Amino acid sequence: MEPEKIISLLPYSKPFLFVDSITKIDENYVEGEYKFRKDEFFYEGHFINFPVTPGVILIETMTQIGVVCLGIFLLKDKISPGKFPEIALISSEVNFYLPVFPEEKVKVISEKVYFRLGKLKCNIQMKNEKGEVVCKGLIAGMAKPFSASIG
Repeated sequence: MEPEKIISLLPYSKPFLFVDSITKIDENYVEGEYKFRKDEFFYEGHFINFPVTPGVILIETMTQIGVVCLGIFLLKDKISPGKFPEIALISSEVNFYLPVFPEEKVKVISEKVYFRLGKLKCNIQMKNEKGEVVCKGLIAGMAKPFSASIG
């Protein structure tokens, strides 16, 4: 499945879509990128005159790329045409090391720990453009092949 097709199957839209591209993907691994634009809704008021990307948004970005995109790839033979796959976050344990500011691009790298009985668990890390680890952790989600119709 092509990266563009995977992104089109994500059950999100702006302003809550945090995937710009998928650069690598296979049965055990996904790598993707997102640039945090200065006009993102969550920067207003977080923090006053010093906007920083909230940790929950970093986790969401890691989940969208590292769990949901990989889950769609793994379910590709079971996804019905015109349907979104159903993938929900069920657990996360993430440590933070560096802040992410407006206009920064991040890379998310996810390695599958296991995928069985609909549960996908991954070791995921986020790096900034300098290659420094911003945050990393273990994130899991539950997956079903399809739910709501597209369009």
